[in-house]
Formats: sequence, structure tokens, C-alpha cells
Amino acid sequence: MGRGGKNKDRESGPERKCIATGDVRPMSELIRFVVGPDHSIYPDLAGKLPGRGIWVSANAKALETAVKKNHFPRAAKAQVTVSDTLVRDIEQQLARRVVDLISLSRKSGQAVSGYEKVKDVLSKETADVLLQAEDGSSRGKSKLSTPHFGHYIGWLTADELGLAFGRQTVIHAALGAGGLTQRVVEEAQRLKGFRVRASDASTVAGVTGKEIRAK
Repeated sequence: MGRGGKNKDRESGPERKCIATGDVRPMSELIRFVVGPDHSIYPDLAGKLPGRGIWVSANAKALETAVKKNHFPRAAKAQVTVSDTLVRDIEQQLARRVVDLISLSRKSGQAVSGYEKVKDVLSKETADVLLQAEDGSSRGKSKLSTPHFGHYIGWLTADELGLAFGRQTVIHAALGAGGLTQRVVEEAQRLKGFRVRASDASTVAGVTGKEIRAK
């Protein structure tokens, strides 16, 4: 049994403590930071930079708290510089990571775009993830449903999805199981924390006509 009375998922991997909230979470739900040679705080989204990691929950509110309440200097045990645009920079970097992963999935034959193609793979139950542009028509998006026991990603723009598929814009897309799909889901969940505030989550679910699920 984990904190808060929740069962601990043995397969969730290593956990770290968020410096802003004190919550202990799987590393996939956090953003790692390191102190650079210039004593500045740098995000390490891939988790590969050398140095002692400083961890913050992957959402804008937690990061804003960490910055405003000077949690970074305390965690680093030193004076550090934090960029004024840190929250926005991380959102942009996460979005780019998601777009790049979807693009790789497309190139490996794991992703399709376009209403009819997406409708087809959903009907055949070969899709694991439904993606829809946040700025697409609510009426059009409501005609497609999240795969059973699958995932919904609805906080990328039509331009971002278009970039992933080599088009100007894309409204509907889907990913099959396997390949890079799980990585897309994990990175998209981190991005969600910077684009979909808790107060907006029910609105997103209502607009798409489906529950947003995360395994």
C-alpha cells in the first residue's frame, strides 16, 4: 500500500519526490532538472544529463510553485538561476518531444491520420490511442470514440499534429499498440500537465464525448 492509501504499482518504475508538493511519483510523471556549470537550472526531459537530479511534478502549477517559493535553491543547496520562461520553455520542449515521437511512429507504420483512416482502425479495434487537435471542430471530434481500454490525447494543436504527419494540419490521428506508443502516451501525459489545468479537464472530456484514460 502506497501513500494516501493507494496500491503501489510495482511496474511503475523508480520513484522520486517532487520538491514543490512533496509527493512521491514515478519518474515518468515528473520533470528532472540539473544545475549547470553556470549555476543555472536546466530541464532534463530525457533524464540523461549528468549531475544530481532535482524533480518536480509534471504540471505547470507545481513548477510555478517551485519557482515562486524558491524550492530550487533549497534542493540544490546553492544559489541558482531560474529562467523567467522556464514553464513555457518546458511546455514547448515537451510538445516537440511528443510530435517527434508521433512522427517516428508514422514512419514505422504505427500511426495514421485523417478522419476516414482513423475511423477504420477504430472500428477494427487495431488502434490504442486516439489523437485529436485541441483546436479542431468539437462536432467532428465527437464522432470518434477513444479505443476501449485505450488512451485519448487531445491537447496538441492541428499544426503540431500536422507537423508530425508531414502535413499543414491534422485533426484526427490514431496510434496502434506497440512500438513507440507507450512513450507517446507518457510524454503526452507530461505535456497535459502544462496545457490542461485540473479545472479544464472535465471540459475537455465533455467536448470529446469520452473519458480521458491513462494507464
